[in-house]
Amino acid sequence: MRSLIDLQSKLFPDILEVMQRRYEILHFIQLKEPIGRRSLAENIRMAERLVRSEIDFLHEYGLIEVTTKGMHLTVEGKQVIHQLGEFMKELKGVSHLEEQLMLQLDLDHVVVVPGNSDDLSWVKQEMGKACVRYMKGILHKDNTIAVTGGGTMAAVAEMMTPLEKAQNCLFVPARGGLGENVENQANNICAKMASKANGNYRLLYVPDPLSEEAYQTIIGEPSVKEVLELIQGANVIVHGIGDAITMAERRKTPESVMDKIRSGNAVGEAFGYYFNAEGNIVHKVRTVGIQLEDLQHTNCVVAVAGGASKAQAIASYFKQAKSHVLITDEGAAKELLKGTSL
Repeated sequence: MRSLIDLQSKLFPDILEVMQRRYEILHFIQLKEPIGRRSLAENIRMAERLVRSEIDFLHEYGLIEVTTKGMHLTVEGKQVIHQLGEFMKELKGVSHLEEQLMLQLDLDHVVVVPGNSDDLSWVKQEMGKACVRYMKGILHKDNTIAVTGGGTMAAVAEMMTPLEKAQNCLFVPARGGLGENVENQANNICAKMASKANGNYRLLYVPDPLSEEAYQTIIGEPSVKEVLELIQGANVIVHGIGDAITMAERRKTPESVMDKIRSGNAVGEAFGYYFNAEGNIVHKVRTVGIQLEDLQHTNCVVAVAGGASKAQAIASYFKQAKSHVLITDEGAAKELLKGTSL
């Protein structure tokens, strides 16, 4: 396909540019439908005059419907988006990024979505959709899925749809997290995913972090012990990766621990572990739930994280080589591959 794209670029450069523009418009309408023309132009950063012209074309050819509530894709428009998806990834060089990241991070699978979630909020939703698509391809009936908290995981929950081929799945929080913003708590995300997937869920009502004494008391509780067994036996774990300082501040970390995290040059965080650029553990939060050593007993561990600003955090986590799959965006992928031969 790459050779065909290169040939088209030489013979019909304008056609490829127009194709990419129209695909981007259709793609964003699908993501946000129904959406108005002005909002569309602002979000994809395109002149409203140009958007108006393209909307007229797409409407004339039956790819979108324009109503008083906004625009939405027709059945034919959805088919076009689906059929062009892989071609557009190849055209933008995203498929090559995926291959390079698989080699560099030694992963089983990588999905890169176009864009940079640092600049465009909807890119995080695209990562969420990509994660849902991947989950639908691997999940089976009666599987257990453990999920962490965080903004990116909230986007995965938002994009979740019924798991028709994986009925009766059970969603559990990967660890405790009471005390964070409600929308980003693992319990809330877990329940939302289960509801949208037509699955079941169990919750873990414990704070994060804990003192050693409180930890030992809580894990002895029968109800907590039961949920912990479900979590540690999960078939699939889906988690985010955070920037170390951002995560520490969000947890209202005591200043003495903040000094430890800063002096240890921590750059990434996952599962309550803080990593430096070499992947060494700088600090560990005492938390109820999945520990790093538990990941080796799970068949599939999926990390979802994007944005160029998170590249260092992602790289630090994967020095531990604990996950099998990365779902990220173009911004993070390009930053991760800087200095390598693309």
